[in-house]
Amino acid sequence: MTLIKSISGIRGTVGGAQGDNLTPLDVVKFTTAYVRLRAEANPGKKLTIVVGRDARISGRMVESLVEGTLLGCGADVVNVGLCTTPGVELAVTHYGADGGIIITASHNPRQWNALKLLDEKGEFLSDAQGKRVLALAEEDCLFPEVDALGRVLVRESYNDEHIRQVLALPLVDAEAVRRRRFRVVVDAVNSVGGTVIPQLLRALGCEVVELNCTPDGEFAHNPEPLPENLTQISRAVVECKADLGIVVDPDVDRLAFVSEDGSMFVEEYTLVAVADYVLSHTKGNTVSNLSSSRALRDVTERYEGCSYSASAVGEVNVVAEMKRTGAVIGGERNGGVIYPELHYGRDALVGVALFLTYLAKCGKSMTELRKSYPAYFASKNKIQLTPAIDVDKVLVDIKSRYADERVNDIDGVKIDFEDCWVHLRKSNTEPIIRVYTEAHTMAEADALAERFIAEIGRICNL
Repeated sequence: MTLIKSISGIRGTVGGAQGDNLTPLDVVKFTTAYVRLRAEANPGKKLTIVVGRDARISGRMVESLVEGTLLGCGADVVNVGLCTTPGVELAVTHYGADGGIIITASHNPRQWNALKLLDEKGEFLSDAQGKRVLALAEEDCLFPEVDALGRVLVRESYNDEHIRQVLALPLVDAEAVRRRRFRVVVDAVNSVGGTVIPQLLRALGCEVVELNCTPDGEFAHNPEPLPENLTQISRAVVECKADLGIVVDPDVDRLAFVSEDGSMFVEEYTLVAVADYVLSHTKGNTVSNLSSSRALRDVTERYEGCSYSASAVGEVNVVAEMKRTGAVIGGERNGGVIYPELHYGRDALVGVALFLTYLAKCGKSMTELRKSYPAYFASKNKIQLTPAIDVDKVLVDIKSRYADERVNDIDGVKIDFEDCWVHLRKSNTEPIIRVYTEAHTMAEADALAERFIAEIGRICNL
């Protein structure tokens, strides 16, 4: 059983001992700390906080605890119920709220849940704000008396409004998509995506084949949208003679596609294709994190005057870099598309609508579109930390050894070679060093990873 307290919120396995797992007492403790943070930023103001959740089994229980705690802390509540992560983010600004709490453990298995914490812009807390929540959670506090309790202002779904805003985007051409009459298989792992993704697709004139779309939280497979977890939809796309398959995680901020032959379009290339479409109409910069594929850089540089930059790992860091560079599109390697024309958050609905518009207009099949992009293969490895491994010393040593190469040290050490790269960083959640590599073949990516794992072993005399 696990409880992980980080700057981005609190997540853990439900049940067990307080402080070691996500228990009711932990939910109350960290919700209270979050309200205190928002009160510090808005002294004397009656706060309004948006609450929404994915469909996992513990969601309703945690939602009740969060809502009750907010009311007990004197905050008013807008409860949007079963809602995607990007939907809650949009609802914060729609209702002029002072923040939001998303109850979701994203791609984690069914026994997990979490509190994701938003600011008044519907964006994740900054590093400093997250650390302040963790500090406040360890302090005693006074709660308001009965006349100052909060109340529920709104209790209604936000999903229809989210879909309406996506369809209203200038680069979403619903008529072009309707003319193609796509047949689409959807795997929403029995969470909230099983409601919103088919609804969006039908609004775009698609024929929808639903797979694991009952939002009851009974995940039909490991909910992380990786190829090894998607064999069912891969078969279904071929059997149904579908044009493509769409896969989302439980809170619908990650997006993966399956091609018409059942092959993976590859999560990494979700952002690449959407960025290609956006840049063809809106020239500008792009951003992804250091562990993301070089393919986005390659596609960006096809467009005159457009440039790519990399951020540290983490959505909040991608967003900060997008704002700094004025990027028109960005995201993460896990299929998370951030399109600031709507909002600064990973949004699978935006990704679906922009991707289908592009696919409809280019007239290509999924496999043809995938072949039009540079071919890169990624290898993900890790080194278990031991007392003999001084991570900081290792990274300094590696950086020095490769000083003649292109090195980026904003988040660990990334070394860009001419035809490949390696990114070494200490995990924020596990006692490991992550070793990510990318090359033009899987064998080359694996060999590069093995080379650096061996080199770290020699540095540490392992």
